[in-house]
Amino acid sequence: MMKTTIIIGAGGVGRVVTHKCVQNKDTFGRIILASRTLSKCKEIQSELPQGSLEVDTVDADNTQNVIDLIQKYDADIVINVALPYQDLTIMDACVATKTDYLDTANYEHPDEAKFEYKLQWQRDEAFKEAGVMALLGSGFDPGVTNVFCAYAQKHYFDEIHTIDILDCNAGDHGYAFATNFNPEINLREVSAKGRYWENGEWIETEPMEIKMVWDYPEVGPKDSYLLYHEEMESLVKHIKGLKRIRFFMTFGESYLTHMKCLENVGMLGIEPIEHQGQKIVPIEFLKTLLPDPASLGPHTKGKTNIGIVAEGIKDGKKKKIYIYQVSDHEACYKEVKSQAVSYTTGVPAMIGAKLMLEKKWYKEGVWNMEEFDPDPFMEELNKQGLPWKIQEL
Repeated sequence: MMKTTIIIGAGGVGRVVTHKCVQNKDTFGRIILASRTLSKCKEIQSELPQGSLEVDTVDADNTQNVIDLIQKYDADIVINVALPYQDLTIMDACVATKTDYLDTANYEHPDEAKFEYKLQWQRDEAFKEAGVMALLGSGFDPGVTNVFCAYAQKHYFDEIHTIDILDCNAGDHGYAFATNFNPEINLREVSAKGRYWENGEWIETEPMEIKMVWDYPEVGPKDSYLLYHEEMESLVKHIKGLKRIRFFMTFGESYLTHMKCLENVGMLGIEPIEHQGQKIVPIEFLKTLLPDPASLGPHTKGKTNIGIVAEGIKDGKKKKIYIYQVSDHEACYKEVKSQAVSYTTGVPAMIGAKLMLEKKWYKEGVWNMEEFDPDPFMEELNKQGLPWKIQEL
């Protein structure tokens, strides 16, 4: 029985997911790419073999609109790579139509700089009643980093005590200032207070307050700053014996200086302000001025390195390992016309959906990545363009 796959969202990540689903057409069957902007879908369609992709429009803010789209094609799965503000409308459409669901980033409140799983987890009962599955956060971080933790727990430790998630993008796009994914989400994330979890409680820090230098394999030493990141919220529930988890991301001096300046003058504001008789949201206006992340692909050189360092106990002895993945911006662009930040998110989205369709990962209800057997996912990473390495430290 041929499957039908709907992909919602035609940005940088949507492009990668679509290319990779087409490369794995035996699993995904009939593939439909839908977005608010049909021209973006058509552009991606033109990059692929004729007949391998259909395109359509959808307003992902409107649950009924998404329901109509799913029913039109009788989809087996919806891969949501639209905006995190749209997770709930798309999830509700999947419950209504009894369709499996996958996303790469947890829900964000449009008018509050906050992201959390609570409202998605609350839909667990509804998905169970509909007899379908939702897989949350099947990107890289969250996503692959969760699977790395589960893999470490399964194969290397009796107990993991500390985890550091380390995210380095050492790509250079040649612009004075640009963001690698949606500027609104990127800047909201970075300018928010930091948080990490230790001994059963969340500890809040000022933005960029905690910094360390980490030597990333194939990249070198980089300034890495503690941020709050959503995968920690589910990992603290599912990794046994955990005492501390932190998330670090690299930022160059120039990026931080620009961001601080923009913040100081109010350009990162998410409240509407009055300007010459019109209401504008500063960060949305800034987004208009900045280069579209999807356009950075052809100009970006260098590598990304994302991984986890886990410390704990095995057979009564202390143990420490580093699992990481290195991608090259130019190689990613050559394969799927997107730089590595989109590639490292899009490939895992496709893999999560592939495992769901093949029923290798399948349970009714709402789930996070680390709740499944990590081995099939780790195998697919090696096959699908994201080979990983393990070092004992």
